[in-house]
Amino acid sequence: MLEKLAKQTAIYGISTIVVRFLSYLLTPYYTRVFGLEEYGVVTDIYALIPLALTLLTMGMESSYFRFSAKADAEGGDVKAAKRRLFATTWGVTSLASAVFFVAAALFREPVAAVMGEAYVAHPDYVVWVALIILFDVWSCIPFSRLREQGRAMTFVGIKALNVVLNVVLAFGFGAAGLFATDFGVGWVFVANLAASVVTWLVMLTTVDRTVPKINAGLLMAVFAYSMPLLIGGLTGTANEFIDRQMIKYLIPDGAMAQLGIYGAITKIAVVMMLFYQMYRLAAEPFFLSNFRKEDFVAMNAAALKYYVMASMVIFLAIALFRDFFALIVGGDFREGIFILPVILGANILAGVWLNLSFWYKREEKTFFAVVVTGAGLAAMLLIGVWLIPLLGYYGAAWTRLASETTMVGVSWWLNRRFFPTPYAWGRMGEFVVVALALFFASEAFDRVVENAVAGYTFAAAMFALYLFYLVRREKIDPVALCRAALRRR
Repeated sequence: MLEKLAKQTAIYGISTIVVRFLSYLLTPYYTRVFGLEEYGVVTDIYALIPLALTLLTMGMESSYFRFSAKADAEGGDVKAAKRRLFATTWGVTSLASAVFFVAAALFREPVAAVMGEAYVAHPDYVVWVALIILFDVWSCIPFSRLREQGRAMTFVGIKALNVVLNVVLAFGFGAAGLFATDFGVGWVFVANLAASVVTWLVMLTTVDRTVPKINAGLLMAVFAYSMPLLIGGLTGTANEFIDRQMIKYLIPDGAMAQLGIYGAITKIAVVMMLFYQMYRLAAEPFFLSNFRKEDFVAMNAAALKYYVMASMVIFLAIALFRDFFALIVGGDFREGIFILPVILGANILAGVWLNLSFWYKREEKTFFAVVVTGAGLAAMLLIGVWLIPLLGYYGAAWTRLASETTMVGVSWWLNRRFFPTPYAWGRMGEFVVVALALFFASEAFDRVVENAVAGYTFAAAMFALYLFYLVRREKIDPVALCRAALRRR
């Protein structure tokens, strides 16, 4: 069973890495085209978009996976049941996003005033961004359907089309000098909108002539499952963006510049986020399938251990060589590179509590999502109000880490109390402690020696030592592993 999860993760992973790499080409480009404050606007908008997407999709993605699995288990006309489910979830999300767009367009000036001075001169930014959200929501459930059907390559192919078109248009607009016009950053949103519209049109070819049509009875059952996920998703997404909003509203001077630096540095943690995203794409439909409880428990426990192993390898690969990764962004943004290890740690913890969430989604006790993400949001607000005015974007990084730590802690307690799972906490803690010890040893060496070549050499040795430790500790046979991978090909 875990081999299937690993295969799906690899399919999503390799493809997603390629797609996301193209997308992240925009980070070094934008941080060289725009100044700190202008890139702060880009960071701000792309932190708010996921909140709108979470609100308007209403937890329907997880609901679609769960109710599709129920249709398989119940038998009968499974195809018709899934078609009805798809039409209903697609219909309600499409309607919600249309209402949202109309409201945003009508009240664009008041919305711009609330968002800050940078938007008052360009309330049309609100309309462009609302259009992006509209078409992205219209595509969301069709994308979930592809994942449920196991059509990973089609899923990634269409995602790639979106990213490639966005990147090509962005570079094209820059070459044409449009970023230097009064509309400026607005052309970033125009490029994104064009890509989103084309993606939606292509997605229409995958829906098998199904049209959005809401079945009231089915919708009530789906809502009963998805509403706690919606509330939990909103608080969870707020955890992802509110650190940026607190920078904007709690720092009295130079807030947008600090927001620009913070956004650029968080983008450098691309590899860790890619791993988290590709794992989530594969794991969510996998673990919400109809496994026996014993199989689910065993696989979830093993999956978390291997996730932590891989995450700590990625952490060291980036944190030990962060000065090299700093070259990704423009020179003005590199002053914030010291916060990168903290951001990486927060990203790792996001994957840990994702694993710890599968049991209550499977057991349809989705209210626990509200408890977990609510605790994380409370920690974010309490600690952020204290640290961000004091330390700026460095305080924001620690605030985010504290929030993720809180969610892992609450998830651990809920799992132990209501669904005991034999996670290898001792072994996983060992992976983390050894990795951090090697990281701090490298940091100490750099402070004493102060030689770049010697520092990178020592860092490479620490990284190799960690790989050797994992191979010996887990009794991994690298040769057999490579042979097995080649045979699968």
